[in-house]
Amino acid sequence: MGKNVEDDKALTQVIMQILKDENPQNVQQLVEMAKKIVFLPEHRIIELVLQLQNQGRITLREPRKPQPHDLSSYLTTKEAYWYWASIILSIATALVMFRIPEGAVPIVYVRYTLVSIFVSWFPGYCFVRTLFPMKSSKKDENKILSAPERYALSLGLSLVLAALVGMLLNNTPWGIRLEPVGLSLFSITIFFATTAIIREYKNNK
Repeated sequence: MGKNVEDDKALTQVIMQILKDENPQNVQQLVEMAKKIVFLPEHRIIELVLQLQNQGRITLREPRKPQPHDLSSYLTTKEAYWYWASIILSIATALVMFRIPEGAVPIVYVRYTLVSIFVSWFPGYCFVRTLFPMKSSKKDENKILSAPERYALSLGLSLVLAALVGMLLNNTPWGIRLEPVGLSLFSITIFFATTAIIREYKNNK
């Protein structure tokens, strides 16, 4: 027991010295540096580092990730996954809508289901992200929505957009049919999604 206490004291001194001289950015870096100085198991070093952190005696911060320098770089980050998911699902819905004929039972029910989900969710979701980006700039912090608010607005605005599109198409030769309504909502969704991702990129700069 006494030896363990002495080892912990010695290791604590080593850790403090490493923090002072080397300025490691995270626990892993600190542990790797400590292993080169003390001959103790890695789990002992990690336990003591975490204990010191919990006691507030040391603070380790993760290194900041470099910010994307342009929009094309931002589109490859995890923050842009929602955008690509929206684009892919929108295209998939459009293909299903135009490829599966009306009388192709029972596969036509897949068409109905996918189109219903798309119409009742995606246009409004992308519109909400355009109005209220997920990561707002500091001056717009009061405009950040909670998840329930975002979901409710997405559903409500999708229905409103679908109704407006139907009203406009009713005054055209195409009329209110699945294909023109779906194509119009598809175009709106792509437009809003692209506008939203551009806004989020600018707010993260």
